[in-house]
Amino acid sequence: MSQHVLSDPAHRGRRTPAPRTAAPRTALALAAAALLAGLAACAPASAGTTTDETGATVLRYQGSVGQVGYPELAEDLGYFEDVTLEWIGDVTGGPASIQATATGETDFGGAFNGAIVKLRSSGARITSVIGYYGSDDKTYGGYYVPEDSPIQGAHDLLGKKIGINTLGAQSEFVIREWLTREGLTKDEIAQVELTVVPPINAEQVLREGQVDVSALSFVQKDVAEARGGLRSLFSEKDLFGEFTYGSLVFRDEFVEENPEAVADFVQGVARAIRWAQVSPVEEVRERYTRIITERGRDETTDLIPVWKSTGIAGPGGVIAEEEISTWVDWLVREGELKEGQVALDDLYTNEFNPYDNGTYEPGSGPDGEPLS
Repeated sequence: MSQHVLSDPAHRGRRTPAPRTAAPRTALALAAAALLAGLAACAPASAGTTTDETGATVLRYQGSVGQVGYPELAEDLGYFEDVTLEWIGDVTGGPASIQATATGETDFGGAFNGAIVKLRSSGARITSVIGYYGSDDKTYGGYYVPEDSPIQGAHDLLGKKIGINTLGAQSEFVIREWLTREGLTKDEIAQVELTVVPPINAEQVLREGQVDVSALSFVQKDVAEARGGLRSLFSEKDLFGEFTYGSLVFRDEFVEENPEAVADFVQGVARAIRWAQVSPVEEVRERYTRIITERGRDETTDLIPVWKSTGIAGPGGVIAEEEISTWVDWLVREGELKEGQVALDDLYTNEFNPYDNGTYEPGSGPDGEPLS
């Protein structure tokens, strides 16, 4: 697959792609190289942590504009006892988030599991501790074309452009998996161009014809479908059904030196996820709206009304082995990893999650209570 970057069109309606690289490497390899360059340039900061006036460990993190992360929800719900959060800015894309964690700029980050596997295999000592996003029947991303597009299937994409938000992350994995399942050879897949498009412009550049297909998140696709004029080519749920795609990670060094803080963080986030999984949708939306409004970051709450579900498969974000092994096997098959290069036990752990470690029953509520 070839890769390009499309600058923010700012409603100018002109095509401005520029080659990301001339080297004949996949975007996944390029993403890993960029992450390693960042790691080499900035060694992990000291594992020493700071505490607030109550003695709680302060965890630095990056947020997402107009969205409430589950750690933020956990703090608002009062589920943390030994940690508190410090927002240091926002981030776009999982690879950048986990790079910040690997280099010590933040204490935790989150990304697509395949990107985490790739970074870990390249030498970064990070471990997934809880799942935090995925897809189900209500919440899933899709790949869209204009309603009148001649593109009907995978073979129609040869020589065409697909707009995605980040190279080397979930969208690329999913696209390549779908193309493979549809019978394209590696040489044919290489003829499909991936173009980086800012998420906020994904629908716009598709309608303007700057790309032939756009990857739209669950929020974007619902808004785009309401406007009409687009149709789905395929979706994430077509491939994997109910499936958790991404995890939150910590540096291994941080976990080793601050096990109580990590344990408190994970139990709190797990309970927040469970709260969102079992609470009425309107109650979740109302709390999200209040959190965004009160934190004063000059954000919009426009995305909240279209929130439908967590999309997370496991109760409280418990990570299933297949949610990691799927991508290890995929990377081996694609030649990105060698067989046995990484061990599953080194990639993730559920030891801190109360819905897996025996603290709560898997089917219980956010406080371990039975659900009616």
